[in-house]
Amino acid sequence: MSKFFYKGRIEKKPKYESFGYNTKRAAKPGSEDLPLMLTVQTEERKAELEAKALENQLFVTITVDAEQPEEITEFETLLCKPQTTVLEKTPNRNDACSCGSGKKYKKCCGK
Repeated sequence: MSKFFYKGRIEKKPKYESFGYNTKRAAKPGSEDLPLMLTVQTEERKAELEAKALENQLFVTITVDAEQPEEITEFETLLCKPQTTVLEKTPNRNDACSCGSGKKYKKCCGK
């Protein structure tokens, strides 16, 4: 008998759960599977946005229509992702002081 029966399991655990297959994958916006749909008013603006998309490795579909308002909010959102703030770590008590005095931090600035 299998060890699964002794631990109270009736059936074996399905293999795909333990291997980490991502069965609920969503397509990322701006990829080949889901290109961004943009609307601009001039050919010059289209060339400018295509250059930015190529620079940032994004896939876009741009439509030029002078009567429609410019719609590029999704593109701007992908370009302006918020950056993580990294704070400088304070030194430990017995480390050298960061002011450059040569003393330990606890004797200089860590009073």
